[in-house]
Amino acid sequence: MQKSLKDYRQSYGKSELLEENIPPVPLTLFTAWFEEAEAHPEIAEVNAMSLATCRIEGFPKNRIVLLKSFGIDGFSFYTNYNSEKARDIEENPRVCLSFFWPALERQVIIKGIAMKTSEEDSSSYFASRPRGSQLGAWASNQSNIVGSREELEDEIKKLEEKYKGKEVERPLHWGGYIVSPRSFEFWQGRNNRLHDRIIYEFIEKDMWERNRLAP
Repeated sequence: MQKSLKDYRQSYGKSELLEENIPPVPLTLFTAWFEEAEAHPEIAEVNAMSLATCRIEGFPKNRIVLLKSFGIDGFSFYTNYNSEKARDIEENPRVCLSFFWPALERQVIIKGIAMKTSEEDSSSYFASRPRGSQLGAWASNQSNIVGSREELEDEIKKLEEKYKGKEVERPLHWGGYIVSPRSFEFWQGRNNRLHDRIIYEFIEKDMWERNRLAP
């Protein structure tokens, strides 16, 4: 039986995105939107984003990951380098990041090229993580089949004993990626589905072409 959702309706009209109000560089607009989302009481994890990857042959896949830094160099996140997402990136480094902030009726879609961050960067971030998360990076053979929840919990107990009173070093198979953007699309919900969509496409350093897309 097919469940119908045709009566689900949401009217948008909280803001607008007009050409006269947008900066020449997309990072400036992203930062402004991120800070608005960060301050909004209804948005719990402003840095949650969908990461889409696709191998050269195969299906695309989305998953939610957490953005850990952004700036002129790109957008960073961390993961197990043996995970499915990392294997995808190894084959095809072209990825897509998507942010959706429904309380502001906004989304941002960023296409870019992912590359590993430096060993120093990965180690520095790993050292800042809670101890439980550090041990979890060792315990989880991410994206591989595991027999049961108990297997994971038993592994954590062994690691807690192993590292008792000691610093947890970063696994070599765990670290960061930084995504260098090639395009930004900013979406602002508007009435009657006539949404504002502004796309920035990379030309060269600090130069972007801006256009409006039909909704």
